[in-house]
Amino acid sequence: MASESGSPVAVYSALVANFVIAITKFLASAVTGSSAMFSEGVHSVVDTSNQALILLGLRRSRKPPDARHPFGYGKELYFWSFVVAIILFGFGGGLSFYEGIKHVRHPVTIDNPTWNYVVLSIAFVVESAAWILAYKELRKAEGDTPFFRALRASKNPAVFTVLAEDTAAMLGLLVAFLGVFLGQLLGMPILDGVASIVIGVILCLVAAFLAFESKALLIGESADMETIESVRAIAEADEAVLEVYDPLTMHFSSRQILLNLGVRFVADDGRIDIVSAIKRIERAIKVAHPDIRRIFIEAEGPNELEE
Repeated sequence: MASESGSPVAVYSALVANFVIAITKFLASAVTGSSAMFSEGVHSVVDTSNQALILLGLRRSRKPPDARHPFGYGKELYFWSFVVAIILFGFGGGLSFYEGIKHVRHPVTIDNPTWNYVVLSIAFVVESAAWILAYKELRKAEGDTPFFRALRASKNPAVFTVLAEDTAAMLGLLVAFLGVFLGQLLGMPILDGVASIVIGVILCLVAAFLAFESKALLIGESADMETIESVRAIAEADEAVLEVYDPLTMHFSSRQILLNLGVRFVADDGRIDIVSAIKRIERAIKVAHPDIRRIFIEAEGPNELEE
């Protein structure tokens, strides 16, 4: 997207992929009667809806600041990502559980699983391609940070939501394949229903992860410690600064950070222009960290903190 929240390429690719895959999964389920395939179809429908909601959040988060929201609408994307988690848990996980339990109680023998294998194979290739695109977006923002740490550190729901859902999708496809294959191999059609229940568990776990991440962002997460220490070092390097204290930061979007910085200046003996020093510090911080859009500096004299 625009500069506020990164590119929506990963979201668009995942949306198109899931829409096409959902249709093929439901067709395969209708032909073969597979519960696991039906659950995978539900999974893809939920993912498609969720990506549409993320795109809605991306669009609405671009709205410029106004009198009621002077810091902009960046956090609206975090709200929609929380809605995504609720839908994934309630609709995706719940319906997969229901379908799985129904087929465990009343197993359906799959006479010709060929359709299932073909659809699952195609779906895995398409989901993998969408996952790779989202992974590249994550790497652009997080560099060489280990995958799970980078996923937790990401402040962009358009990236971590797609990655989490695509990871769940690929795991679900493997489970569905095993359910159908082992059910045929062992003559135990009940395994198809068990696979559907396992898919439901996967969806609920991913939904819980997304809800936790979205909640933290809605409450307000600080910038990473590397950024905070860099800001402190930049301010302390100015000749007019005696001490830097209480650096407070908060993300309003993945690329919009608020900074409040306490600065204790040296005594004003006519050689130090405090106003110029503040502007100098703000300029240096924004050059080093373009994502820090708003800076508030609390200026203190050399003796004020001691009082």
